[in-house]
Amino acid sequence: MRTESMSVILPAYNEEDNIGPMVESAREVLPSIVSDYEIIVVNDGSRDRSAEVLQELSAAHPEVRTVTHETNQGYGAALKSGIRAARMDLIFFTDCDLQFDLRELPGLLQWVGDFDVAAGYRVARQDPFHRRLNAFGWNVLVRLLFGLRIRDIDCAFKVFRRPVFEQVEVESVGAMVNTEILVQCKQFGLTVKEVPVNHFPRKHGEQSGANPRVVLKALGELIKLHGKLKQRRPPRGAERN
Repeated sequence: MRTESMSVILPAYNEEDNIGPMVESAREVLPSIVSDYEIIVVNDGSRDRSAEVLQELSAAHPEVRTVTHETNQGYGAALKSGIRAARMDLIFFTDCDLQFDLRELPGLLQWVGDFDVAAGYRVARQDPFHRRLNAFGWNVLVRLLFGLRIRDIDCAFKVFRRPVFEQVEVESVGAMVNTEILVQCKQFGLTVKEVPVNHFPRKHGEQSGANPRVVLKALGELIKLHGKLKQRRPPRGAERN
């Protein structure tokens, strides 16, 4: 079933082998499920051939747009740039690493008429044990600090109605960005539907989420967000979750 128009945001850092197949997958899937679409690839200071690959793709396909960070700014900064550039009714983001199948997008889209956010959760996460352990600890910490009851906070397979980002402000530059978005959704009473999705092993490129510097930056941003939200009072009656 074709639905509203959609902006697809693909953050990319050193994904030269994955960008092309990911964009082609999007171009194959999207025409049958949305009325119009754009694919925004945010090149977050990649040091490989990602820029050249993107230049070729955008020249060949007008629906492919590139946002470029001259230096690596972080995952959250890449998402923020993509959201700012988005022009369509719905905003969807996923990663360029081919660990999700875009053919599962209709499973999220069926809920966007009734919910503000449709958020995937990985039914069998195909990541090394230490990453799964880190994710478990992070989810527990976020639940304790914010009361956020989400199965898979950092799952990079989410659809938002555009007005969500008229309330939610993205400030995190690093890996804490999903938590920041979902905590604000809870604070403002925005509704979230969780949907199971499959997850696949990464075949090309390297993951950076477990890098100690990335983890420490995320913890710093988490503490900052906790302090900020303690001072911010949501609109009357906004907290419904």
